[in-house]
Amino acid sequence: MNKTESSSTALQSETEITLGVLNAVQDNSFITQRSIAQELGIALGLANAYLRRCVNKRLIKVQNIPKNRYAYYLTPQGFAEKSALTAEYLSASLNFFRNARSQCVDLFEECAKRRWTRVTLVGVSDLGEIATLCAGTGGIDLLGFVDENSTEEQFAGRPVLHDIGALSAADAAVITDLRDPQAVFERCLTVLPAERVLAPKLLNIARQRPRLPE
Repeated sequence: MNKTESSSTALQSETEITLGVLNAVQDNSFITQRSIAQELGIALGLANAYLRRCVNKRLIKVQNIPKNRYAYYLTPQGFAEKSALTAEYLSASLNFFRNARSQCVDLFEECAKRRWTRVTLVGVSDLGEIATLCAGTGGIDLLGFVDENSTEEQFAGRPVLHDIGALSAADAAVITDLRDPQAVFERCLTVLPAERVLAPKLLNIARQRPRLPE
């Protein structure tokens, strides 16, 4: 991933967390930091940091209440910021969906052209869900997902297997992991030849590691 794309991903994540904090406070003024962390699926320390940042930016007002607790309220500035972040997040999500859909369609068309009709997706993720929507044409038989780190047994209506060796039943694999796609790609190479392990361009996977001069 290049610097620009890495910064974009970080910005999207920051926007998503800030928006989540603002939404949580709007829904429940008496919400705790621990509840915010659980609701957003982030560490307690990170939830605390974003909450303090929102307070420092005067997006959220804190008020002491009995029993050493706090109440949180969105300020007028907070309401305005929440609206702006919602628009930004939806725009970024829509762009991701469009790019992902287009690139997945191209990959499935390439598989069909090479008569690799039995395809497995590697990685339970939003990208994987989008890929399932694109596999209905071109005679592709989508076998399901392989994800060694997932606890899901089914995702997007498809079975999820947890052993990378299950890829041996497929003609080709398409990487849909968003956590560490490079590592997942390299794991797939232990089962399938490199030309049969495909990935959307947006994942920025290096098909060969750079070699330093001796």
